Amino acid sequence: MRVCLFVEPHRGATYDTQLRFVRHAEDAGYEGFFRADHYQAMGADPGLPGPTDAWITLAGLARETSRIRLGTLVNSATFRLPGPLAVMVAQVDAMSAGRIELGIGAGWLEREHTSYGIPFPPLAERFDRMGEQLAIITGLWATPDGETFSFDGKHYRLLDAPALPKPVQRPGPPVIVGGRGPRRTPELAARFADEFNMPFKTVAETAAAFDRVRQACDTYARPADRPLTLSAGVVVAIGRTDAEAQRRAAPLHVPSALPPEDPVVGSPDALVQRLGELAEIGANRVHLRIIDMSDLEHVDLIAGHVLSQL
Repeated sequence: MRVCLFVEPHRGATYDTQLRFVRHAEDAGYEGFFRADHYQAMGADPGLPGPTDAWITLAGLARETSRIRLGTLVNSATFRLPGPLAVMVAQVDAMSAGRIELGIGAGWLEREHTSYGIPFPPLAERFDRMGEQLAIITGLWATPDGETFSFDGKHYRLLDAPALPKPVQRPGPPVIVGGRGPRRTPELAARFADEFNMPFKTVAETAAAFDRVRQACDTYARPADRPLTLSAGVVVAIGRTDAEAQRRAAPLHVPSALPPEDPVVGSPDALVQRLGELAEIGANRVHLRIIDMSDLEHVDLIAGHVLSQL
């Protein structure tokens, strides 16, 4: 089981807070650091000092770390045009010497779009745009040196793009598609992604999502030599005592726009058990959501008592 950490800087985190956290996670032995891509907090707390842009942040972290993988869970397709996004991600991949991953979703929090003047089309159109973005981004990265890339879609049109710069990872950084959608999400994961991620749900719900993705891989004849990584997001509040775990879980009880989740609140052994259950249904990677980025003891506790058992 490969274990990454996932954080939500829109809850309130400066760049320096994220840098301190990711360096600590790297030293503790985690495989990756992934961050959300949001421009607004989801509850009444404004998340001071305010949002940090995902790709500007990852570019900085790429130069100030050396081993840990870095990426988005997930980049909102409504926030950026696909051509410039392909350039952005390829550049940050080069800045990290090939450690970047692109998680991408259709976008879902309407109020942050309204607040910052970002168009928010209906759900079907958002998924259509996401599909075209995936085709464009992966197409640009895979275009052979010296050739150009063109695309004529309903929402985007590219003509003779030079398909530069090339990312360090070839044909491109790993692409992660995740979400709870029953039809379009599995389809896009099967066609374009390297990893499918089911975020923060029960083991049974995650198993059902994995089955839908496997079926989609069969439907779209995904090559057998390109297996899809199956991963799960897990919200964690782990403690040496029940009181410590409950203290870390307190923010989970604050109302927010997030859908219902299935967190692991308790001892390190409780998390080991959950990871074992996820492994049994086919997960070979997990993204553990840490609520408080200043709580580095939480990071160390999981590293010392969970990673060592995997």
